[in-house]
Amino acid sequence: MDYRSDMLDRLERRREGFSLEQPFYTDPGYFQLDMEMIWYREWLFAGHDCELPKPGSYFTLQIGAYPVVVVRDREGTIRAYHNSCRHRGSRVCSAAKGVAARLVCPYHQWTYDLDGSLVFARHMGEDFDKSEYGLRPVACESVAGYIFICLADEPADFAPFRAAMEPYLLPHNLADSKVAHETTIVEKGNWKLVWENNRECYHCAGSHPELCVTYPEAPSVTGVQGAAADPVVTAHSEKCEAAGLPSRFLIDDDGQFRAARTPLVGAAESYTMSGKRAVRRKLSNAIAGDQIGALLLFHYPTTWNHVLNDHAITFRVTPLSATETAVTTKWLVHKDAVEGVDYKLDELIHVWTRTNDQDRRIVEENALGIASPAYRPGPYSAEDESGVMQFVDWYARSITPRLRGVRPAPALHVA
Repeated sequence: MDYRSDMLDRLERRREGFSLEQPFYTDPGYFQLDMEMIWYREWLFAGHDCELPKPGSYFTLQIGAYPVVVVRDREGTIRAYHNSCRHRGSRVCSAAKGVAARLVCPYHQWTYDLDGSLVFARHMGEDFDKSEYGLRPVACESVAGYIFICLADEPADFAPFRAAMEPYLLPHNLADSKVAHETTIVEKGNWKLVWENNRECYHCAGSHPELCVTYPEAPSVTGVQGAAADPVVTAHSEKCEAAGLPSRFLIDDDGQFRAARTPLVGAAESYTMSGKRAVRRKLSNAIAGDQIGALLLFHYPTTWNHVLNDHAITFRVTPLSATETAVTTKWLVHKDAVEGVDYKLDELIHVWTRTNDQDRRIVEENALGIASPAYRPGPYSAEDESGVMQFVDWYARSITPRLRGVRPAPALHVA
């Protein structure tokens, strides 16, 4: 079967405002094209600067067929490499994270410095040139505490995203945070179903009782339209802007990333059952006031985020197969916050641990229904699911020209 032509044909005749046809969510051939055309080309959220506190700190991740290691070098620069030894291809780093003076392949002990250069390879002969066999680099950028990588040989320009997001993120001082807790769950559904579920709160009232205590269900919050016409959102944005916090709704023209600062419900300050702060110590002393709401940031295809006054919650999406997706959640607090003194871990993670599990069940039920021979694409709600439509449109606009052999040019729009 010619999957490329079949996918392109279905995309060109897809009905806008409707869900995608079944193969986009279930077919291994379509999944492989997603990986090649999206995941191996786009900038992907990998982790946080604070996870690499000193030279030699590293963490590993797997993106489809590519194992990657991200490390802080001796000068403090964060670098990424293909985690494949230049000798016979074994993974150099097998642990999820660690600290090493040098990266040593466990197979034959080929040894790499933190800058990726090969410094030791025994019994290779006098003519062997170590300089030709350093670890292959992966494009890597750090912005306001977030690390992004790109597997493409010619990565897209990262500068527009950096310029747009830094003003929103820098006041929160995430460079001086730490990971208080981390979880990874596997959802038995396609990665696009995970995103579609995230991009609307149409389901929230019936599915997320804990989250709805503090998170507003208004489509103007979760979606990509209507924020300017929502007086509550507008008033909150103006208040935060006056306090020096960038808060205007921002989305780039391609729709790949968005930032918006939204109020929480009532007098809530954080995602807790009481609405009170989960962490006594703020992320940043530079932010005055308590009710700043949440900075909502997404970047397709890997991450959505909620950055609050007292902590941040970051999410990373990793496709595992056509019908399995890993979702990693990290709760970030100030680096000097002490568990049991400044925060109780169960209170900090309760709302989103419950919400993640609820979303997992939703995605899995959605996937089971889509797998039915009776499934046909259905209409999205223009009132409540503008965010879902925006995601699907981004996906279609991104992958279609690549299937044709043309790469779209990025642009930025501030509204």
